[in-house]
Amino acid sequence: MTGQSTAPSDASEEAAVGDAYERLISMLDAAQARYRIIDHAPEGRTEIVSGYRGHPVECAAKCLVVMVKIGKRTSKYYLAVVSGDARVDLQALKTMAGGTYVSFASPDKAEALAGSISGTILPFSFHPDLTTVVDPGVLAHREIFFNAARLDRSLALDTQDYIRLANPQLCPITASGDSGS
Repeated sequence: MTGQSTAPSDASEEAAVGDAYERLISMLDAAQARYRIIDHAPEGRTEIVSGYRGHPVECAAKCLVVMVKIGKRTSKYYLAVVSGDARVDLQALKTMAGGTYVSFASPDKAEALAGSISGTILPFSFHPDLTTVVDPGVLAHREIFFNAARLDRSLALDTQDYIRLANPQLCPITASGDSGS
């Protein structure tokens, strides 16, 4: 890409939002990943949807898009994946990226890069401007659970298959202290 930002109404980004679920399932099937589909009432909040899915909240993969400024003119975006009961340590991401400023991406930018609405962001990046960074704590369980680019459908995915397919950067990005975003 050219470094210029495009608005979320860009046709290619609109298409990405519509096909994130199909792209995910196609990728998983092509790679013979071990996963289960879980249908449930529409919900995007990790604490609540974990109950619907029937697993402890720490088994969820909470996915947030973070913007890190590198100097005055360059911003990089990261898909931060932490356990469902954890908070993202923004300063750890800033340090990892060598940044000068860090914040959560605006909802419009996050949804455009992730290809789905907030509350359904996948732990996979299908956008070249979104780098996946996973906290090692996510890997502590046999399966990870996440909304599958839909509020009413989730996946339970084998953790080893997740690592194999996402090929994320592993970095401690969980904030110490109390739970939350």
